[in-house]
Amino acid sequence: MAQVGSAKLDSVIVTDVGSTTTKALLLERNEDGWRLSGRGESPTTVEAPDEDVVVGVTRAIRHLENETGRRLLDESGEVPRTLTDAYLSTSSAGGGLQMVVCGNVGKVSAESAERAALGGGAVLLDVFSADDNRSLFARMERLRTLRPDMILLSGGVEGANAIRFVLEMCDFIRAANPRSKFGYQYRPPVIYAGASKAAPIVEDLLADKFDVRVVPNLRPNFDEENLEPTRLAIHDIFIEHVMAHAPGYPRLKAMATGPLMPTPMAVGEILQRLARERKVNLLCVDIGGATTDVFSVVDGHYHRTVSANYGMSYSAGNVLATAGVARVSQWLPFDLAPGEVCQRIGNKMIYPTTIPATVRDLMVEQALAREALRLSLRDHRAIAKVRAPKSLFDNSIGRSERELVQMSRIDLIIGSGGVLSHAPLRGQAAAILIDAFEPEGVTELAVDSVFMLPHLGILARAEPGAALELLDRECLVPLGTCIASTGHLPPGAPGLHVSGRTSAGRRIELTVHVGDLQAVPLPAGETAELSLIPVPPLNVGAGPGLPHTCVAKGGASGIIIDLRGRPLAVGELSDRAARVREWLRRLAALPPEAAAEEVSR
Repeated sequence: MAQVGSAKLDSVIVTDVGSTTTKALLLERNEDGWRLSGRGESPTTVEAPDEDVVVGVTRAIRHLENETGRRLLDESGEVPRTLTDAYLSTSSAGGGLQMVVCGNVGKVSAESAERAALGGGAVLLDVFSADDNRSLFARMERLRTLRPDMILLSGGVEGANAIRFVLEMCDFIRAANPRSKFGYQYRPPVIYAGASKAAPIVEDLLADKFDVRVVPNLRPNFDEENLEPTRLAIHDIFIEHVMAHAPGYPRLKAMATGPLMPTPMAVGEILQRLARERKVNLLCVDIGGATTDVFSVVDGHYHRTVSANYGMSYSAGNVLATAGVARVSQWLPFDLAPGEVCQRIGNKMIYPTTIPATVRDLMVEQALAREALRLSLRDHRAIAKVRAPKSLFDNSIGRSERELVQMSRIDLIIGSGGVLSHAPLRGQAAAILIDAFEPEGVTELAVDSVFMLPHLGILARAEPGAALELLDRECLVPLGTCIASTGHLPPGAPGLHVSGRTSAGRRIELTVHVGDLQAVPLPAGETAELSLIPVPPLNVGAGPGLPHTCVAKGGASGIIIDLRGRPLAVGELSDRAARVREWLRRLAALPPEAAAEEVSR
């Protein structure tokens, strides 16, 4: 079998070993380019009775064999070998990389460490800082309970004297003596990314109990962050210390023809390549049963966050409690008593693997998804910041940070996760993304149809052209282009005139009124050159009242023109249910006719 990078690849098996499911894809090159030839799934076998991730990988590839009718595995020897040019894999088995962060000042070093940890593919369990107002006992008990895979310690800009803080945090870590979730047989890793003057103290105090690695300071000065060395160290230690202790990992490593990657890091890899290739700012979300991951690439800055308590099944109750019943109910195209909304969401928590049995169950689930995404984006925007230059007279810390994820600057939104990727109607996915994220200006929408992003992320390390080709051809399903205004005018007033021509030669000409949502059909593969003339003070991208030209890409929902205003105030509408129903109908997001009649009763 050819090693990755040593020969041209024509066929590759890529698996993603998740915490619950292992997904295998067969990717092949033919005369028309790269294609997805088959996919198979199997439960991940990290726990008893198998306790060997290769068992689940082998079963997933066996399903691939059944689907394609081809032999893909050669089982001679202890470790199975694939009969393709390469076998690559990502993994988040065992719950992925779980970290805690210890920083000096919560607003500065701890937040930088948090951004580095999340960007390195970690699930962040907690953040400890010298100013977090917790007692030593409370910190120790919390750290022992969490059992993190890794600790990231930072503090002090380069050149500063951080000895007092380092002594305090090292004493706390040493006294807590946390053990990993995989047992007591190895020393937990500690990454020190603080002021270099204190590095010898960290090594002296922790090296006998922990595997200490020193990397360049996260904060060279107050106005800069240097996250990449820490992210790389997190990745390396994750591979060496954390994934290596997952049951069967040595066999999986021997089976692969290239280095393994943490699943979130692989997703980040393909998203950053996509942003560079298309020269766009993008936002991507993966909503699961327990957690929601949000990724962004803006002006070349990559950030990832994990909202650990916002999901569609196990964490549904937390979404409901945080958002409130009224906010969830406002997205329903019918009136439903608050108690019934709570009951339906409670049933989903009790039976997390079930799919909606009725139209009303589906609509409640999709309403909940809007709020889970909204809350997750709020968390992400709080982390996705860069240090902005300060004046000589500005001695503050907080004001020097600039929020990166401004919706008016996002060119592409990608949705992933069951509620989006497997929505019965593609228009429902478009409606959820628009209502949750409230894009501004001109924004392309897409969904990951089969959750190929991690597979393509690791493939990009070996065949970057193939990964981007498959991303467009097999992975991303275009939903269309959303054109949304900001600014305020009285409801019902003319707000935006749209004119143009599609690549197929059709003429587009319409005026959209304030408060309205309209969709203009434009199939996937077609584009439209549009002239947008807003009525002052509305803004669609060029400024209040200024005309704007754009190229809109087609998709399942075509061109979506949203003049409902920002922020959306759906709950304040007197005819809320009827308006929501009409918006869904215009996006082809209501179920077929019989289901629509059930909803409207």
